Amino acid sequence: MSWLNYHHLLYFWTVARAGTIAKAGEELRLAQPTISSQIKLLEESLGHKLFERQGRKLVLTDVGRTVMRYADEIFRLGNELKNVVGGLPAGQQLRLHVGVADVVPKVVAERLLQPALDVGPLRIVCREGPLPQLLASLALHELDVVLADAPGSEPVSVRAFNHLLGKCGVTFFAAPAHAHLKRDFPRSLDGAPILMPSEASSIRHAMDLWFEAQGVRPTVVGDFDDSALLKAFGERGLGVFAMPSVIKAEVVRQFDVSVIGHTDEIESCFYAISVERRLRHPAVVAIAEAARSSLFS
Repeated sequence: MSWLNYHHLLYFWTVARAGTIAKAGEELRLAQPTISSQIKLLEESLGHKLFERQGRKLVLTDVGRTVMRYADEIFRLGNELKNVVGGLPAGQQLRLHVGVADVVPKVVAERLLQPALDVGPLRIVCREGPLPQLLASLALHELDVVLADAPGSEPVSVRAFNHLLGKCGVTFFAAPAHAHLKRDFPRSLDGAPILMPSEASSIRHAMDLWFEAQGVRPTVVGDFDDSALLKAFGERGLGVFAMPSVIKAEVVRQFDVSVIGHTDEIESCFYAISVERRLRHPAVVAIAEAARSSLFS
């Protein structure tokens, strides 16, 4: 078995933070050739270059950035271990790097993330974007978890595991100008203007099938990747729009719209996607447990 030399990792970590071997040498009280040779041994053991030289500075490679993230966590945990064993309060701020797919409603994302704050001192680093882009970052260990409305099936360099957090039906909303559509729902949607999630979203296909089963053909006046923009247009009265029923009260309150109907035949599903078969990050565990026990119950 090949063991990681943590002295070499410490020298790498110090140089990465200092920016130059000279500054790292002053901090470590070691000669520059000693540090250079130790980092070279680390690169040989990992099979990858960790630094590139740009002028007088050393810049991390892509692999180097990944190693740096792990080194940050390793030495943070090491300091915490010393404090705990010494009977001192750990006092270390936990970090959660989370990606949120842009089709997930912001209110849902906020409610999913809220339980993580109860774990203890926590810094949330949140990124939003298309699911394939977030899965690529997950594969590079730049994210701890991705919150999405569909399981991760895009090709990535490492295997991802999908953890279902919960599911619910959808509710249709409209501004006052279209509030009359609540009468004779869902037949009232035939020909009515509607704002739809983009065809890339998982729920779009389910909505199209449901409309077909109901024998109605709404007039699609907009397709949106961003759920916040979709709701903003809905608030202005440009058309009917659908959101997960779990946030019905928040949508009505925030956007001054009315409920015109709902169905459980269209399901909104939400997943936590990780590189672990079993969730281990305490903040992610808290998110999953709260979602399954209360948010979607």
